[in-house]
This record gives sequence, C-alpha cells and structure tokens, in this order.
Amino acid sequence: MRRREFLMSLAAPAVAQPKRAPNVVFIYADDLGYGDLGCYGNPSIRTPNLDRLAAEGSRFTQFYSAAPLCSPSRAALLTGRYPVRSGINFVLFPDSTGGLPDSELTIAELLRGRGYATQIVGKWHLGHRPQYLPTRHGFDFYFGIPYSNDMSLKTNTVYDEINRDAGRPPRPPSVYDRYRTLPGIPLMRDEKVIETEPDQTQLTPRYTAEASAFIRKSAASARPFFLYFAHTFPHVPLFASEKFRGRSRRGLYGDAVEELDWSVGEVLRTLAELKLDENTLVLFSSDNGGAAGLGRHGGSNGALREGKSTTWEGGVREPFLARWKGRIAPGQVRQDVASTLDVFPTLARLAGGAPPSNVVLDGADLAPLLWEGQGRPQPDFFYYHNGELRALRRGPWKLHFTGGPKQPPKTELYQVETDIAERFNLAERHPDIVARMQEAIARHQASFEKAPTQR
Repeated sequence: MRRREFLMSLAAPAVAQPKRAPNVVFIYADDLGYGDLGCYGNPSIRTPNLDRLAAEGSRFTQFYSAAPLCSPSRAALLTGRYPVRSGINFVLFPDSTGGLPDSELTIAELLRGRGYATQIVGKWHLGHRPQYLPTRHGFDFYFGIPYSNDMSLKTNTVYDEINRDAGRPPRPPSVYDRYRTLPGIPLMRDEKVIETEPDQTQLTPRYTAEASAFIRKSAASARPFFLYFAHTFPHVPLFASEKFRGRSRRGLYGDAVEELDWSVGEVLRTLAELKLDENTLVLFSSDNGGAAGLGRHGGSNGALREGKSTTWEGGVREPFLARWKGRIAPGQVRQDVASTLDVFPTLARLAGGAPPSNVVLDGADLAPLLWEGQGRPQPDFFYYHNGELRALRRGPWKLHFTGGPKQPPKTELYQVETDIAERFNLAERHPDIVARMQEAIARHQASFEKAPTQR
C-alpha cells in the first residue's frame, strides 16, 4: 500500500452529509499580477466576470501564494504544505526527471476518496513523466499542458523579443540547448499526448469548453465534483483568440487577461444554467505575482514591491475571490491574512471531515472567514523561495532577509498592512519585534526536515 493510501485510510470518518456534497471549482491564473483585475483597481483591463465574482462573494486583500514561482506554488496549493516539505523548490523543466512525490496527498486524492469526480484542465507543472502526471495524483481526468507554455524551442524565443524591448543584448544560442532534442509543448488528455505545439491562441477557448463539459457531465451524475482549472495565461508567450486580440487598452497582455475573464464567465454561466450556484464553491487566485521585469509582456502588481521570483509582496500577494451563493455573504472585502495553504484544510472539511491526522498541514480552515461569520487567529506565514526561507509575516509585521553571495545579510522589518510597498524599514526602531520573529523562525525551521529537492 502506498503511503498516501495508508494516510487516506487513517482519515477522520466523514460527518453526516446532505444528499450531494458541495461542488468545488478552483480557477488558477498563471503570473497574474495583484493589480491586473478591475476589482483590484486596474484602470485599463476589463474583467467584468471576475468583478462580479468578487461582488457576489469575498475579495481578499492579504492573500498569499506559498511560493513566487510556478511549480512550488502549485505543490503548496494541492498539498496544503510548504513546498520544501515535498521537495518542489524550483521550477520543473521538460528535461526534469523529478516531480511531486508519491508520498504527498493532494486535494484531488482526498476529495476523490470522499466520492468526488475530479478533473484538472490546463497547466500541471508538477512533473511530466508518467509517474507524476495528474492522473497519478487523484485526478480522474486531465486536459492540458504539463509545464509552462514557454518551454520549447519554438516558444522560448519570446525572451529575445522581451530583451529587444528593453534594449538588452540577445541571449546566446546555448540557452536553447535544453530544448533542441525535445518535441515541443505537449497537449495531453489524461496520460496521452494528443498534439505537439498546439495553437496557443485556442488554448483558453479549448480549456473552457473542456471545463464546461466536465461540469455538465458531473451534474448529470450522482457525484459532486472538483474542477481545478489552471489557466496557461497570462504567462508568456502571450496569446489571445481572434475574438479578443486587439480588444484591450493594455495590449496583448490585457487581451489575454480579458479572455481569461470571459472564460470565468462561461464557467459561471454553466453553473447557473445547471442550477448549481447554491451548491458550488468557486475560488479564484494566481500562482504568483506578475512578472514585473517583462515590460508590456508582464502584469501589474499595483503598489506592491517587485513581482514574480521574489518574496517581496508583489511576488506572492495574490488576488483571491470566493463565491458560494447562499453561504458566503456578497460584497465582502476581507483584510485577514490567508494563503493557498488554507485551501486543502478548507476543502477537506467541506467534503465531510478533517484531513488525515498523520498529514502535517501548514494551512488552516477558511470556513470561519468565508461562511461561518467568525474570525480566526491570524497565522504566521513563511515566505519560501528556491527552498530557502526568506521572510515571515506575523500580524501586521513582515521580517525580510536580504543579501547573497556578494552582499552581507540584512534584516528588514516592514509594517505591511500600511506600508504595502515595503518602503520603510523599521528594524532599528523595533528590535524587540525583530527578536521575537527571529525566535519564531528558528522554531519553525527546527520543526521539520526539508525533503530532497526534485529536479
């Protein structure tokens, strides 16, 4: 018996449930900036469907991804654990041999074990070899690409265009060496490659049709469903279908985001048509912040500092929307600190019981904030990047470590509830706060051993 199956056997027994447990739709953007949506203040990208999702439910202003890069952030979301626990510390590539370990229990496995139909549509990025595919981690069905859309000889040339825009010299030909012997971006159904280098202008429409079909098929059955809809965009290279190309004042980046918003609207329309609104929790977020250094190819993180690939707020503070008609009160703006680590325990409880007692989770149930009308203690949040702890959020305070091989280490303290741009280092004024947070960091680091890194 595999370890995860053993853990599932130890799960707390399900509590009494209504005839049909709630459905869950989690929509996940790729490299979307904190300031890219209308409901988060963007003046030039139109996102009426996501704005409606926010108006009909809760919008969080201090919600975090557990990593500022693709693979680690997705591992954290699906396991409810910091990525150092699974060894997914770096972005996986087409020549990577590793992936999400078999020992990790995912949301999909937990929900499928409690009677849910499960599907992922879109980007996986937790290992493309057979033993790591979504169908080996709890998903009944998979339709999408197994890693980022720039990871081929054909598509990686986007960075040459980005360099030209910025007046930087072209990259050496050797950067393409890792892609020369690979066939190109695969589009997969379950465990089979059905196309190579698919037309990326059609990815969002095709994903959306697949997601809607899964919802319809599940609605016709007696099973609740979990749809993990992990969009390819607005990661570079950017694409939009003919219907959306040239429509946004924000250029191609805005076109891609507006088409993503359309896709969200189609999912909501399907739920409404099938009268599933009052029995479906819909969640929306992004894997990490916008790529601030990509110019017109990247997104906006608003007033937040920096972006993707950093543990400054712009790299990890994300949009987060939650709607469940009849359960989550509309029009809420929540300033509570929360993260993608909280999704696993929330859905475990929603599906009829606690998570397995032998699984160490790093998040906490969001139900008290979302539909129980209560608060919850504000948890510590640890910012990891490339397997290293870079910062701690405790209450309004963030303790950040800077430095590197050529720079001396430096400790910086920010009051990030008011100083969201992290401009004013208050470490010298509050040595007592710094000392207490350093003690918390030491306890956290001593509480577990990091898993071997997957590459």
